[in-house]
Amino acid sequence: MRCIILLLASFAALPSQAAASRAALPFEGDPANAAIQAALDTNNAVHLPKRDRSYVLDGPIILKSGQKITADPDTVIQLKPGTNTCMVRNEHIVGFADKPVPADTQPDTDITIEGGIWTTFGEGNTRGLSSKQQPVPGTHGVILLQNVRRVSVKNITIRQSKAFGVHLANVSNFTVNGVTLDEHGRDGVHVNGPASEGLIRNVNGVSHDDTVALNAWEWKNYAPSFGAIHHIIIEDVHGSPDGIPSANSIRLLPGVKRFSDGTTLDCPIHDITMRHITDIRDFKLYDQPNLEVGRDKDFSAGIGTLRNITFDKLTFHRPSSIQIHANTDGLTLRGAKLLFTLPADYHLVELGPKSTTDKGAPGTDQSRWTEIFSPDLDCTVRNVSVTGVRLRDSETDLPIEQVVKVIEQKPNPDYPKTTPKGGMGKGIWIR
Repeated sequence: MRCIILLLASFAALPSQAAASRAALPFEGDPANAAIQAALDTNNAVHLPKRDRSYVLDGPIILKSGQKITADPDTVIQLKPGTNTCMVRNEHIVGFADKPVPADTQPDTDITIEGGIWTTFGEGNTRGLSSKQQPVPGTHGVILLQNVRRVSVKNITIRQSKAFGVHLANVSNFTVNGVTLDEHGRDGVHVNGPASEGLIRNVNGVSHDDTVALNAWEWKNYAPSFGAIHHIIIEDVHGSPDGIPSANSIRLLPGVKRFSDGTTLDCPIHDITMRHITDIRDFKLYDQPNLEVGRDKDFSAGIGTLRNITFDKLTFHRPSSIQIHANTDGLTLRGAKLLFTLPADYHLVELGPKSTTDKGAPGTDQSRWTEIFSPDLDCTVRNVSVTGVRLRDSETDLPIEQVVKVIEQKPNPDYPKTTPKGGMGKGIWIR
């Protein structure tokens, strides 16, 4: 495969990163889409070298099976303001918002995206839609790969964008290796089911939502498809340093999808390994209805299922938690360094439902306050193995009772004077 090196005569002026964060960029010349697509059509590959001006896109670059786009590490590719689409995607996006994904969807295959700084500089693009007209519902990536097999995304930076950085769904045999999140507004790497046989590694930086998310069940306005997620490795993920605001979270969201005709689809998550993870504050393995459209309008039709979830070699410089509210069979925690002073009654692992009150904007009437989670639902957790959880410089494991806490919710008799409202659900640990 030959690779065309694309040299365009006119680019949008590229100010310094600091200046870009303060003001919208000026734009000059024509968007680069046509030239990039022509190069791909000719040789199935294109390389974007660094220039003193950025490459401007007014819609997505579309990659067909077997095609590859690469860029120098500091090449800037930016979305033109007012263009509410993704920046690069595969050709055959096929949504299944209201039924299970069929066995054969004629996926695109063997696609590579490598290098570059991909950015909207905070300009609009809150959804990153698959196309300008009639976008597939639930597609929300800066880089969007949906209905694909054997794809890779390597050594990219997502800068100041509001859509998911890398959004994958209906995907298998994939690699995401090397993602830097630069003041990113949403999830860094976001995977929807069905998805399997994947590697997500070397993800770091500042994201104001989940750094990595595996969402088998999903809020309906964020997923093009639903289904099981399994056999995924997540490794070498680093949260932001102290003092830099960032969500610093990894989410696993199983559940049961109920379609509009009343049929349901189990969306479990199983055989997931998370290893060599540093300073992730929250591992979110819990049920959470959709508050954006109304929790009574979009919720999992039953508590989700997790199986064979492994945490290996975690490092924490500040209090963090692994929060589990799902029926779980097989939870392994193998090695965690707690490099901070433990607060009173601190536990790294919490089993059971959460309760938190969303009060809305200041002054919102109490009747409109909303419970964020599902505090009335029980979950059962079995086959838990915890080894190697140690304090700084200690050669002795903490006892499991000091690592794992079982949560039992109770109604708050003083609500709404005090919050949260609480509930009746509990975690059940089968030992």
